[in-house]
Amino acid sequence: MPFLVLHLLVGLPVTLLLINPLSARIELRGERLDHRVIRLWSGTLMRIFGFRLRRYGTPLPGAVMFVANHVSWIDIELMHSQRMMGFVAKAEIARWPLVGWVASRGGTIYHHRGNNDSLHGVMHQMVQRLEQGLAVGVFPEGRTTRGDAIGTFHARIFQPAVLAGVPAQPVALKYGLRGNAQTIVAFGERENFVQNFLRLLGEPGRVAEVHFLEPVPATDDGRRRMAGTCRDRIIAAMAG
Repeated sequence: MPFLVLHLLVGLPVTLLLINPLSARIELRGERLDHRVIRLWSGTLMRIFGFRLRRYGTPLPGAVMFVANHVSWIDIELMHSQRMMGFVAKAEIARWPLVGWVASRGGTIYHHRGNNDSLHGVMHQMVQRLEQGLAVGVFPEGRTTRGDAIGTFHARIFQPAVLAGVPAQPVALKYGLRGNAQTIVAFGERENFVQNFLRLLGEPGRVAEVHFLEPVPATDDGRRRMAGTCRDRIIAAMAG
């Protein structure tokens, strides 16, 4: 708790100051300063929660759709600690304390589930960002899971990658040794965000692995093949 309070009282104002149009034009080792700041914020938050970060593979540069399995809100922070990307997330996250603010400033695209107009708007924003050379991140399962299996990947979310002609890079997120803490990190039955947040803060320290896997190119045979291939590669990485 003391480190979290310090991160909020000191890290939050500094992050606010450094995420601005000017810092977006400054590059350090090929990375925008505002993107580096968000990565630093997220990586520090993960360490405060006791996670030791390990990365395998290399995230693609430029325009790419990152595709990951989804068990909890902390997946977003884990991904942001490694590579800046604008996530597609449910609109409720914008109202979550702390995480909602960071997600919004990180360029999250919000979707009102069950609303077709919202979905069309999300798809349009994703194509725009990809065509601008930026990265987007998606959780094709559409919702968090219990952590004990990989759900169905909805092919429709891959359409912007097909339209923009950019690859999808599958990413396997594993918590604990060989992924043995997936169900612990996942939301418990009837557990809300605040309860999960506080529970994870009190959990023992453990490893968090990010596996950037072989990318899947966008081709004429389309989104279903991309969805199936990405899911298969993530399942293989989780089992490996």
